[in-house]
Amino acid sequence: MPRMRFELFVALRYLFSRRKQTFIYVISLMSILGVAIGVGALVVVLGVYNGLTTDMRDKILGANAHGIVLSYLPSALEQNEDVLQRVRSVQGVTGATPFIYTEVMLSGGGGVKGVVLRGIDPQTAPSVLSMLRQMRVGTAAGLEREGAPGVIIGDELAKKLHLTEGSRVNLLSPSGQKTASGHAPRIRSFEVVGIFKTGMFEYDSSLAFVSLAAARDVLGLPENYLSGVEITVDDLFAADTICARLAEELGAPFYVRSWMEMNANLFAALKLEKIGMFILLTMVVLIGSFSIVTSLVMLVMEKTRDIAIMMSMGATRGMIRRIFMFQGSIIGVIGTLLGYGLGLSLGWLLKRYRFIKLPENVYTLDHLPISISVTDVLIVGASALLLCFLATLYPARQASRLQPAEALRYE
Repeated sequence: MPRMRFELFVALRYLFSRRKQTFIYVISLMSILGVAIGVGALVVVLGVYNGLTTDMRDKILGANAHGIVLSYLPSALEQNEDVLQRVRSVQGVTGATPFIYTEVMLSGGGGVKGVVLRGIDPQTAPSVLSMLRQMRVGTAAGLEREGAPGVIIGDELAKKLHLTEGSRVNLLSPSGQKTASGHAPRIRSFEVVGIFKTGMFEYDSSLAFVSLAAARDVLGLPENYLSGVEITVDDLFAADTICARLAEELGAPFYVRSWMEMNANLFAALKLEKIGMFILLTMVVLIGSFSIVTSLVMLVMEKTRDIAIMMSMGATRGMIRRIFMFQGSIIGVIGTLLGYGLGLSLGWLLKRYRFIKLPENVYTLDHLPISISVTDVLIVGASALLLCFLATLYPARQASRLQPAEALRYE
């Protein structure tokens, strides 16, 4: 019989034989269960973190572009009429739209609120900002209308000021205008033509859209003034590379910022939380591995006579060591596979039936999201197997150091 088959055979017999060692058998089962619960918990929790991060990223990119082109000299965007064509011609860029960015006061029937005002091109903006394609009321095309200019506001802002489609509001620019009696704020009347809901309170309560012409009018800006150009790219996770290529193509005084750069702090914090939770839940697997140490130490004590007989019959110390290493590793493999089954099954149920509900006024969605990554699953399994293997080293070493003569002296 080949050597490895002999070692594996003995390890399996020691692990699953219940005669005269029921207590050790129960401890082995508890070890398997501890590893399985730890692996399952890690799979589910990391899947939830991935789901929340993905949902938050999609919400942010729904209200913002993948990148923005800005200029150190504001007049550069006015003078370069072909800048949009130059941006669209760069490889990897799939869409571009001009914008104006400022802050104003919005007053309606229910009060006054400071808002971030964004002037957009109603024709090209929906291709860059997905939120404008999924509004609850109205469309971006409604910004170009006869009579009073249109404005699109967030759902939370509409609730706060008691506004609906067709409501009249006033936008007040703090930059103001010079009159014969001095400096006075510039006020323009608008009609609500659309209401959006991203699910992120910051956007839904303090963001408003108007046309470029209306933004220039309320701010008293030159006819061709732009704050910058928003872009989308074909590969979301290569945005940094594409933005760097675009900045090189445009040259000074232009510069380009990607969504990764603009939200670096937020996603770095989420990544840190994910790592912290991974370390915390790995402790559960570690507890299971301690149970492996306990069960193997007790098994070595129980099988002292058997070990001495095998060594007397020619088994080497390496073979004895591998028997117990095999046994602990088998516990780790079984526990990891059971944990995979538990975690993936629970993840599938959460994703399909969404039976855990979240309050919409607190979170960005109404159910617990889950997105299980193959990479995370493999890392969890590898970590569990490594901990279980390390737990076998001390008991296996002690078993291999046993002296047959000493063990059989009192038999």
